[in-house]
Amino acid sequence: MTKALETRFFNRGKGQAAIFCCAILWSTSGLIIKLLDWHPLLIAGGRSLIAALFLWAVRTVFPRRGKTRSRPGPLIAAGFAYALTMITFVIANKMTSAANAILLQYSAPVWAVLLGWILIREKPRWEQWLALGMAAIGFFIFFQKSFSFQGGGVSAGDLVAVLSGVFFGANSVFMRMQKDGNPADSMLLAHALCAAAALPFLFLYTPTPAFISFGALAFMGIIQVGMASLFFSYGIKRVSAVGAMLIATIEPVLNPVWVFIVTGERPSLRTLIGGGVIVTAVVVSSILSASRRRS
Repeated sequence: MTKALETRFFNRGKGQAAIFCCAILWSTSGLIIKLLDWHPLLIAGGRSLIAALFLWAVRTVFPRRGKTRSRPGPLIAAGFAYALTMITFVIANKMTSAANAILLQYSAPVWAVLLGWILIREKPRWEQWLALGMAAIGFFIFFQKSFSFQGGGVSAGDLVAVLSGVFFGANSVFMRMQKDGNPADSMLLAHALCAAAALPFLFLYTPTPAFISFGALAFMGIIQVGMASLFFSYGIKRVSAVGAMLIATIEPVLNPVWVFIVTGERPSLRTLIGGGVIVTAVVVSSILSASRRRS
């Protein structure tokens, strides 16, 4: 093996390890949200406030080279979309099972295909149509009880989780619209917006002043969001987008596992099958798209 190939292989390994650590940290969100007995807006806003301060401090200490200016329109739109993603995800975790929340949110790439077609005229390719069809089957399995005479209607928490996936998909489209802009600008804006949205609820729902609660919030802001963002930024430069996505599928798998181990919350068979179909749709579509680009 030549020195160049050895260096490339070593860098790819470091990138994969970084994405793996990022996915592990992301996967802890469901458990902490379940355990933290606060209003969901206070959880989302408090986490974002700490994350914004942490990321701003990192950027101040380690300024980026070759600064580029993001387009205002897509930057603001991406900021709002990601802020709404975080808020709805926390709300969904409080209203439905952790498995439902993360697996339904993981449909985001499917929504990104549809929104990309509508907003920036990116016509879906055949593998993306395949993913849309598979995702539709997954959604039907998720909600089939609601379509039957025996069902009690669609769970509000599940609908909020779907909405979180839509916002997350929209965020990826707006991020693509920035092209040469810096995605970190949108991330910081999103955290600032999320923190601002939580301010009114601080007066309506006074949080329990427990040390463990603030410690959990600090962990989410600094480690679960802040450090995960740094791991992702480092890793995505060293592995392909598909490779990163495949490693990141650890998150929807482990998220409900941590919740089950600590709280005993069991995903239903319908959730596991429907969510498995949606995750498979995303993975297969990404692999086929990457294969076609290489050919």
